[in-house]
Amino acid sequence: MDPNDVAEFSALAASAGTVEVGVVLANRPRPDPKYFVGSGKAEEIKAAAEAQGAEVVLVDQTLTPSQERNLEKLTGRRVLDRNGLILDIFAQRARSFEGKLQVELAQLQHLSTRLVRGWTHLERQKGGIGLRGPGETQLETDRRLVAKRIRTLRQRLEKLALQRDTSRHVRREVPVPTIALVGYTNAGKSTLFNALTGAGTYVADQLFATLDPTVRRIKLAGVGEVVLADTVGFVRALPHELVAAFRSTLQEAREADLLLHVVDAHDPLRDERITQVREVLTQIGAGELRELTVFNKIDVAGEAPRIIAGADGIAAQAWVSAATGAGLDALRDALARAVRPNLTRRTLHVALAAGAVRSDLYRRDAVRAERQRDDGSWDIDVELEPGELAKILGVRGVVAAPEATRPRAKAVA
Repeated sequence: MDPNDVAEFSALAASAGTVEVGVVLANRPRPDPKYFVGSGKAEEIKAAAEAQGAEVVLVDQTLTPSQERNLEKLTGRRVLDRNGLILDIFAQRARSFEGKLQVELAQLQHLSTRLVRGWTHLERQKGGIGLRGPGETQLETDRRLVAKRIRTLRQRLEKLALQRDTSRHVRREVPVPTIALVGYTNAGKSTLFNALTGAGTYVADQLFATLDPTVRRIKLAGVGEVVLADTVGFVRALPHELVAAFRSTLQEAREADLLLHVVDAHDPLRDERITQVREVLTQIGAGELRELTVFNKIDVAGEAPRIIAGADGIAAQAWVSAATGAGLDALRDALARAVRPNLTRRTLHVALAAGAVRSDLYRRDAVRAERQRDDGSWDIDVELEPGELAKILGVRGVVAAPEATRPRAKAVA
């Protein structure tokens, strides 16, 4: 087993509030169907738990329900696999109403596979007059109640997802670019988010310190306002129940114009972490979005702040320290270029009757220069995305100024 994987799992256990009293390592070519580990290793785990007075056994693998029950029966202690541990951490950290519903849904989906023979004294007996059991066993009752609760949670989450979609639709009405922070958990996303926005989001040196998405507006030179969204951190082998439950929250990443992929520059496994994050992004449909990789914590890694451009001349990497502020000014400039890579500069002639368009252009921070004609109309130099430019040119009273008459840009009055 990779020592770094062991260290990460120990960090997960600490984040859940446990105190580690011992570690038992095992290597197998394939899982044992009864215990996942071999029977000898299972006995070793039992002996270690008894010797150290452990109250719970954590397994850094995904166990089947039967493997989990067999280990619990053998050790006489509660057994949690990797998925169950991460779900427990999420349950502790969720703060918003939607986050709590998402975690509960994931927990119930995980639990529904483990409702087996919990009430054997109420099971049906074999047929015969006077020998038939109750019409519904306790197990069936539990399954029915869990299934009902899952349906209720899904309905509530669908309503919340519609509300979130409505909010995104409102944001699209006024085309404000969206930048989503993604990355491996504990890479410093929330620290960077706070440094860029001054939001005061909770920060701690632990895995999954924040779960609920935070959205703030910031202003970038030459672009104007953009929406910055801090999303839940990813981790190796993120349980599929959580990916499914948090799909609406992760929609912030899928709908973004730019992904700010935050990487711990000091992490020896940073390349592997980058791959794991991109795998999750592909699962949620955000794998093809433009990405700016931010290598954070350069103060710890001993790196210098810098911006590295891609083949298209737009920033592909930024090396910064969110804690000290090193490289953040250069990052803001890089964000302005990366979030609007296709800006087109044109001169528009705006009639007096279309004054609302002029106001809208200033609100978008798209105006670079302006000249007023004798009749009160304006020649305005703007920088816009091609789609936005085409939409504005479709407004009555707005036309593109001929190339030959387009004067040199001057400062905005």
